[in-house]
Amino acid sequence: MKRMRLPLIALAAAGALALSACATGGTPGGEETTAPEPEEVTFEEGTTMAELNEAGSITIGTKFDQPLFGLMGPSGVPEGFDVEIGKIIAAELGIAEEDIEWKESVSANREPFIENGEVDIVVATYTINDKRKEVVSFAGPYYMAGQSILVLADNDDIESEEDLVGQPVCSVTGSTPAAKLAEIGAEPVLTDTYSNCLEPLRNGQVVAVSTDNVILAGLAAQNEGEFKVVGEPFTEEPYGIGLALEDTEFRMWINDVLEAAYEDGRYEEAWNSTAGTVLPYVEPPAPDRY
Repeated sequence: MKRMRLPLIALAAAGALALSACATGGTPGGEETTAPEPEEVTFEEGTTMAELNEAGSITIGTKFDQPLFGLMGPSGVPEGFDVEIGKIIAAELGIAEEDIEWKESVSANREPFIENGEVDIVVATYTINDKRKEVVSFAGPYYMAGQSILVLADNDDIESEEDLVGQPVCSVTGSTPAAKLAEIGAEPVLTDTYSNCLEPLRNGQVVAVSTDNVILAGLAAQNEGEFKVVGEPFTEEPYGIGLALEDTEFRMWINDVLEAAYEDGRYEEAWNSTAGTVLPYVEPPAPDRY
């Protein structure tokens, strides 16, 4: 299978502003959110929760180029649904929003960042699968996405994954969508971020971009009138929160936090203020307490 690698293409500053959030959190046109207040809590000594609480800070890996989920805002702080999930977890650890260090985590470096201790958790459109679970643990899933297809707005030739066979299609190194493209017989054209796929799509180097439907919806909304999402999702992509392998206590605790956020409305509020400005709300999946 032929695989090409594209040079990096800078994401236009205007595009980064298109879906930037309001100062209080959220996306223009959506509901504003108030930053989660850190809880006054104590944890059992020796746990990751206790260590982070005592340190008073946490490093969270997320995407910086994913509209709706993790996009670097003009304030210099990323914004989106994944970012809001990270803030909820930090608040439950007793850590204020200003004490979160956000570290850009592209698809290819998520596992190394966790393994090397460069981040405490990763919340970055991170699909749970068995191969990844060999080297990291996952809390969640907290959202179920599905792989889909982005094409130019005037392209009526591509309607499903079957139309990608033998065609150059852009995706990201180290991602599950890239592997799926090779599996179905497309020609993966790989780069490091999905925003870097847009110029090759514009100039005809590729016929489509393929990744999770929610990511593509964000790119289409950010570039109104240029692109469209076609076809039905052809995979299931359960998004999880990555953390150190075998840190079972921390994983179970994060699952508790997710379930509490489902129940008390914080999860839905986070969705409505970010991804919910473009996508409908759906009930979250139950965390997998493996």
